[in-house]
Amino acid sequence: MHRNNKLYHFLLERTHLLTEQWYESLDKKNSSGIYASNDPEVIEMLKKQNYEFHLCFCKVFDESCSEAEFLSAFDQWIYATSEEEEYQRTPIHLIIREFFNNQEQYLDYVQEFVETSDETYSLETINKWNRKIIENFNYVIAAFTKQSYEYAEERLTAQKDMIYELSSPIISLSEDLAVLPLVGDIDTERAKRMIDSTLYQCAELRVKRLFIDLSGVLIIDTMVAHQIFQLIQALKLVGVKCTLSGMRPEIAQTAVQIGIDFEDLSVVSDLRTALASSKTV
Repeated sequence: MHRNNKLYHFLLERTHLLTEQWYESLDKKNSSGIYASNDPEVIEMLKKQNYEFHLCFCKVFDESCSEAEFLSAFDQWIYATSEEEEYQRTPIHLIIREFFNNQEQYLDYVQEFVETSDETYSLETINKWNRKIIENFNYVIAAFTKQSYEYAEERLTAQKDMIYELSSPIISLSEDLAVLPLVGDIDTERAKRMIDSTLYQCAELRVKRLFIDLSGVLIIDTMVAHQIFQLIQALKLVGVKCTLSGMRPEIAQTAVQIGIDFEDLSVVSDLRTALASSKTV
């Protein structure tokens, strides 16, 4: 059994010291993110989180704390800490480096405990303590990096959604008239999101006529061209009449190659012509 209340209290009494010693030894010159900050508030937060880490970790030797309670407390610390903005801006290899530095502190303190204790402990017992420290640091490192990765993915997805939304804005011109100016490269993913976004915005704005301007689009592939014309058909089904403007020769050629039927589609050379045509309707 690795639990030992004397070792637990020995470590618990040194939690503040563990934090101060760790921060003093922190290689700030070869760090970035939270570890290189000179902001007093960030430094205070860093020390507070490190101290809370030690309060959780030394309970691994608490005889009154079950394994489930120990892991649950650590999971809460990992969840709260990994979502901090400062940690999200810190390279993960530096965070792992500092976990290993904390691990070394515990291994050193176990050795100090053994050397200063009135009791004699077997090599087997000492090895159990050290193995438990390493085992739980491995758990914390794996759980922290996993949680940090999930937060990063969520943030990336949210940013992509925002970019896609901003890159396909419906601009309302009048009560039932709007324009969709498309700019830049359009890949398959953006085209799919554009269909959903445009249908939603047209319904919300009660658009009856939409000008889709392609003058800012240099190249689109066959799949994307097909999806743009699918969008036009979908809008037609919900009562929105579309006019295409600014279609480059390359895009027109792609549309013809995939068999797009322009018979029922209004196409003009540029957005100015499209807007002028709206005044005659």
